[in-house]
This record gives sequence, C-alpha cells and structure tokens, in this order.
Amino acid sequence: MAENPLLALGRLGQSVWLDFITRQLVRGGELARLIREDGLRGMTSNPTIFEKALASGSDYDADIRRLLEGELPAASIFEALTVADVQGACDLFAPVYQASDGRDGLVSIEVSPTVAHDTAGTIAEAERLWREVGRANAMIKIPGTKAGLPAISRCIAQGININVTLLFSVTRYEEVIDAYCQGLEQRVASGQPLSRLASVASFFVSRVDSRLDPVLDAAGDPLALRGKGAIANAATAYTVFQRSLTTPRWGRLAAEGAQPQRPLWASTSTKDPRYPDVYYVEALIARDTVNTVPPDTLNAYRDHGRPTLRIAEAMATAPRILAAMRDQGIDLAAVTTFLEEDGVQKFAASYHAVLARIEAKTEALATK
Repeated sequence: MAENPLLALGRLGQSVWLDFITRQLVRGGELARLIREDGLRGMTSNPTIFEKALASGSDYDADIRRLLEGELPAASIFEALTVADVQGACDLFAPVYQASDGRDGLVSIEVSPTVAHDTAGTIAEAERLWREVGRANAMIKIPGTKAGLPAISRCIAQGININVTLLFSVTRYEEVIDAYCQGLEQRVASGQPLSRLASVASFFVSRVDSRLDPVLDAAGDPLALRGKGAIANAATAYTVFQRSLTTPRWGRLAAEGAQPQRPLWASTSTKDPRYPDVYYVEALIARDTVNTVPPDTLNAYRDHGRPTLRIAEAMATAPRILAAMRDQGIDLAAVTTFLEEDGVQKFAASYHAVLARIEAKTEALATK
C-alpha cells in the first residue's frame, strides 16, 4: 500500500497544519482522526475562518446563550467562543507538541485585525489571548505590518509563541526575522530560556498570483510568466530563511536553544481553476517549513499528492522569473504592499461581520 502523501511530507521535513477550525471538528472526533491518520501537526485560524464556523449551524448557540447572561458585548462573546475552540484543539495536539519538543502541535489564534497598525494594542491583545487560552502550545497570530514588528519582538521576549501572518514582501520578511531575533536576544539578556519558544512566519502565496495574473493576461503574457510569480516570491523568501541560519547572530541564539522561525506557506489553496488543485503545495515542499492548508486541499493532497523536495528548482528559477516580471513593468513591491493592506482590511471585514452575526444570534436567542 502506497504511503499517505501527507505523511510523506512530514518525512521530508515539512509539517502539515490545517487552516480551519470549527466546534464540531474539534469535539466530534475528526481532528483527532486527522492527527492520528494523516500526521496533522498543527492548526491555524483567522477571523474569516471563525466567521464561517459561526455561520455553519447551531453549535455555538448554547455557549452564546450562556454568555448572554453576563451581558457581554459581541466582541467578548466572540473571543470566548474562539478561545474555547483553540483550547480544545491545543489539548488534542498536546502529544504532538510534547513529542516534537515544542516545534509542532501548535494552534494559532489571531489578535483583532482592528489593531494591525497599533503596536501597543497588538501587544495588549496578544498578552490577553495568551493568558486566556492558557496552553503552552497556543500560538498568537500578529500581522506582519510595520506596527507589528516591535510587537513581535516584545511578545517573543515574554515567551509567547508567535505566528507572524499576512506576509507578502520578502523585504518585510527580512524585517520579521530581525524582529524575532531581537525578541530572542532580549529574552536571553533577561536570563530567560529559549527552549520550546516557537515562531513561524506566514508567507502568503496564491494571493500574489491572483493579483499578478490579470496584469500578465492584459499584456498577453509574452514571456509565459502566468502562475509563476507567487512561487518565485515564496522561493526567494526561503532563500532568505536559509541564509539567516548561517549568520553569527543566529549561531549565538541557536547555542542558547533557539528554534528557527520556520516559513509557513499560507494561502496555498488554488484559486484559479486553470492550475492543479495542489499546485502550490507541490512547488513549495521544503525542509524546515510548514504548509497550512484548508480541508479541500488537505483531502486533495492525500488523494493525489506527489511528495518530493522541489524547492531547489523554484529557488533556482526565481531570480530569472522576478527579473522578467520587472522587465514587463510589474512592480512587485507595490503589489505586495497592496496585498498586505488588503489582507488586513479583509480580516477586519470578517471580524466585523462575525460580530454582527453574534449580535443577530443574541437577539434571536433572547426571544426564545
């Protein structure tokens, strides 16, 4: 019998996480099965995912009714619901966390996107969520905005696991690596241990092609660059990651027990039906990385994935592809700047939508 392709990814050095969470998934046995049979090694969530979870049925109604007795605002009810789901997932992943010495078995919960450009607000939210979840294998998601950088350093220095999200730019990613190292250095200076302190840098992939491909199409795509920009951008980030581990600075931190801040490939589902459904997963198989995938992509890869290390090919062709795009007049820096801000706005819209949904549910439940 052929090896499960998802298990093979783990053997190749890439951890598969699930970019999805619902109350039923956590409590109904499905998540435990995925961990057991597919080698699932972590989980990510965001406001959009929780919005869909709350809209999917009545799983949360009993908790909402109970929380209504405390006359809590919608934002507090939302946080209580998400914290409970993340706690349940953390408990299921606890054996993975222990067996991997804190490298995997992590479950991410995101600070409110309304504070994405507010350093102090981000720190306060991250600290509160860390306390509320109360699990060593929780991971707080902080957007990799300019304001997020000092928040990343501060939280790492305090021993909070951090998932830096919404990364599109290689330049910003270099700043994130520096922010992570600053946090580790501050922690060492204060005499605190670095063991089991984890961080990932979530580099978004398919959204880049979703922005670039229409521009290429409009120009007739004379150099056949369609569908290549996102992978080249991500491969360049992986080159930066590898190079960062060879510096004297990292050597000193590693000697203190620091774990590398692994690149996490996010937005790896295929948005364009002209590409295979596992297009981005296949291209970005690399050691010391994470790929967080939605359920459909997870199922597709289990069914027909062809796992082998391919990142070297993407790294080798990336400079030529990105140079050709510049020759075509594409300003990748402008594209990634737009995508960062657009990502913040979309998550903020989902956050406000879920609060509105909770308010509507509370009104409906209050009349029953």
